[in-house]
Amino acid sequence: MKSAILGAACLVLCATAANAATATGGSFGALADGTKIDSVTLANGAGMSVRIITLGATLQSVIVPDKQGRKEDVTLGYDKAQDYLTRPNYFGVSVGRYANRIAKGKFSLDGKTYTLATNDGPNSLHGGTKGFDKRVWKIDAVSSGADAKVTLSYVSGDGEEGFPGQMRATVTYTLNEKNELRLDYGATTTKPTVVNLTNHAYFNLSGNAARDVMGHLVTLKAERFTPVDATLIPTGERRPVAGTPFDFRKATPVGARIRDARDTQIRLGRGYDHNFIVDGKAGDLRTAAIVEDPVSGRVMEVRATAPGIQFYTGNFMDGTFFGKNQRSYRQGDAICLEPGVFPDAPNHPDFPSARLNPGQTYVNSMVFAFRTK
Repeated sequence: MKSAILGAACLVLCATAANAATATGGSFGALADGTKIDSVTLANGAGMSVRIITLGATLQSVIVPDKQGRKEDVTLGYDKAQDYLTRPNYFGVSVGRYANRIAKGKFSLDGKTYTLATNDGPNSLHGGTKGFDKRVWKIDAVSSGADAKVTLSYVSGDGEEGFPGQMRATVTYTLNEKNELRLDYGATTTKPTVVNLTNHAYFNLSGNAARDVMGHLVTLKAERFTPVDATLIPTGERRPVAGTPFDFRKATPVGARIRDARDTQIRLGRGYDHNFIVDGKAGDLRTAAIVEDPVSGRVMEVRATAPGIQFYTGNFMDGTFFGKNQRSYRQGDAICLEPGVFPDAPNHPDFPSARLNPGQTYVNSMVFAFRTK
């Protein structure tokens, strides 16, 4: 059953006995210039709900029950739309055109060099000064039924933030009755370009960021990771995790080795801010990570088609800005697990390619599956 869409806002879709998953349209206020921001809330019969807003195609909240049935929000973010622009930290946003870093804001395609904004020291980060996270996306379709879905799109002009080609980007959020939230990113282009779309959700499974995540147990299905230089650009090496603080092949507390100053990579990243090479075949939807909060009993499994996953421990959150419920966010208050191609792939021919040609369709799919233990 599909809803009608009136302008940017969508109608409420009511559940029936046969269709437990619902999609409900609403408002998330407005920006300082008066631009209205719409929302869609997906909910199922198992107690899970997520809210997506049109600013940045952002995952604004993820509410899931704990082992005692208490429903709480397990993502960081803001209560007001304008805060996503004035206090940006990429909370739950859809990142593009290129998630992660591109060295010195430059890359070449077919002999031509393209120059991007350098908004992270000498490098370009997450699409530049005004990436996809700061754009208002359009709601294309909403549906309820066995699954609840919303599809959003954004058209990026040729040359926007220095990237070639007009690109149409899409993301479909799907929530099912198994408490699985699936994100399917897609893109097409009018000229050869580079693309790396992903979601930048910050997760804290304690609920409402009641505690930090240092006690969360993390498993990463990765035998190797890509070390970085002093500006967090990959050196090109694919280093085995064995015998290093980056070995999460078995469930390990986030905080167990995060302050091991003997490891140069820990010092450079201020903790973890590294790409892990996901085991298995890229393109297959396979388990990339598992996170467990022993106190709440919440468990999150991340499945991904991408070749890599960025593990980030919120190292640049310094407590000087306030999120939901006026909570001060600090380093270690959440973790990010961002499936995608490797950082700076356009400048590393031996990395998985980030190139997209006209006539091709880019796809990056990921699932965040929740349960209790």
